[in-house]
Amino acid sequence: MTNTQTVFYPRIVRLKQLTERIGLGRSTIYDRMDVQSPRYDATFPKPIKLGAAAIGWIDSEITTWIEQRMSTKKTC
Repeated sequence: MTNTQTVFYPRIVRLKQLTERIGLGRSTIYDRMDVQSPRYDATFPKPIKLGAAAIGWIDSEITTWIEQRMSTKKTC
């Protein structure tokens, strides 16, 4: 008998995919990450560095952020 386990690897989402997924524009996303912006959101998923000029977001963190926002809306 073999033990078959499914291994899930973290999926990285780039900016274009992120904008499509959460419905916010590029500048709004960067505002959410900028501490000095009035639209700053400390709960917004932090990007990870992929290369010299490339960043991405971990898909599961985006999902968690969306779910938190949905649960907050339900309690309002």
